[in-house]
Amino acid sequence: MEVFKTVFFMIALTLLFVCIGGIYGGSGGMLIALIFTGIINFISYFYSDKMVLDHYKAVEVSEKEAPGLYAIVKRLTKKAGIPMPKVYIIPDKIPNAFATGRNPSHAAVAVTEGILDLLNEEEIEGVLGHELSHVKHYDILTGTIAATIAGAIAWIANIMQWGAMFGGGRDDERGGNPFLMIALAIILPIAATVIQMAISRSREYEADAGAAKLTGHPEWLESALLKLENYNRQGIVRGATETTSHMFIVNPFSGKNISFASLFSTHPSTEDRIARLEELKREINPQIEDEADRNLEDFFNS
Repeated sequence: MEVFKTVFFMIALTLLFVCIGGIYGGSGGMLIALIFTGIINFISYFYSDKMVLDHYKAVEVSEKEAPGLYAIVKRLTKKAGIPMPKVYIIPDKIPNAFATGRNPSHAAVAVTEGILDLLNEEEIEGVLGHELSHVKHYDILTGTIAATIAGAIAWIANIMQWGAMFGGGRDDERGGNPFLMIALAIILPIAATVIQMAISRSREYEADAGAAKLTGHPEWLESALLKLENYNRQGIVRGATETTSHMFIVNPFSGKNISFASLFSTHPSTEDRIARLEELKREINPQIEDEADRNLEDFFNS
C-alpha cells in the first residue's frame, strides 16, 4: 500500500510540474517541463549522493577508523541482504543521520559526531536499521527526486508571479490572466510541498517498521528518536536546508516546526512514530518490557 501511495504521489508531482509548463507556455511549455523533469531525474539519479555528502562535509571512514560503527552496519546489511554501503561521519555536534545513494549497490550512510556521542550502541543500531531500510527500498532516490521537483515548481511559480506583476505572459491563449497567474504561483508550490511531504512521511513510517524488524527491537529506535527529538530542539545541523531535510532520521528543523508550520514537516511527529513502533513491539516480541511507555509519557508531558 505504501509503495502504491509513493508511486501515485510521484506521478502527481510530475504531472503538476508539466501542468505548470502548460499554463505558462502552452503545449511548448508542457514539453519543456517534461524534458526538464527528465533532466532533474537524471541528475538526481547519478549525482545527488555526491552533492549532499559534499554539502555536509561528510568524511568517509574505514573499518579501521570506526570499527564499532562499521560492525553495526555490517551486521545490519547482512540481515537486510544488501551490499555494504560506504560509511561517513559528519563533523557536527548536533545528533542526526541520513542515507543516500541511487540504489543499494551505490549507497552511503552518514552519521554526525553528535549522534555517536549521544546514543548507545543499541540506539545507533536502531537508527542505522532505519537508514538501511531506506536504502533497501530506494527511498532516498524517490525522496530526492520529489524534493528537487518540488523546489523547481516553487522556483517557476516565483517567476510566474513576477511575470504576472510586470506584464509577462499576456497571451490569453496561454492563460495569461495576471490574477490567475499570481493565484497559481501561490497555490502550486503549496500543492507540490504537500505532495512531497506525503511521500516523505509515508517512507519514514516504512523505514521505522523496517528498522524494528531488522533489529528485532523496536524499543531501540524508540529510545533513539526520543533523544534525537529532544536534542534537535536545541540546534540545527550546520548547513541544513529544506531541500535535504527529508533525508535525516529526524527533521533538523524540528525545533522551529511549531503549530501551523508542523503541517509542512517532512517527517511524522515523533509521538506518532513511536506509537506505531509500540504496535510493532507487541507483534515482534510481546514479552519485551515496556520501559519506552514511561519515557514517552515523561517526554511529551514535559
